[in-house]
Amino acid sequence: MESGPAIFAGLVFCLFGGGLLAWTVTRVRLRRPVTQGVNPVASAGVASLVSLISLVLGVWCLTRL
Repeated sequence: MESGPAIFAGLVFCLFGGGLLAWTVTRVRLRRPVTQGVNPVASAGVASLVSLISLVLGVWCLTRL
């Protein structure tokens, strides 16, 4: 019964982290800003960090089954 929420949370974290990482990589490769009005290096760094944290949380949730 407890595995349902863990699977859902793990998949949501992994999908969000993967999507954000794909968005960040695409924007950096095209030399476009990740966010408007912010230093490009800082915004790419923060977005990458958040996406990696989200992926780690998703994997952690999925290993708790």
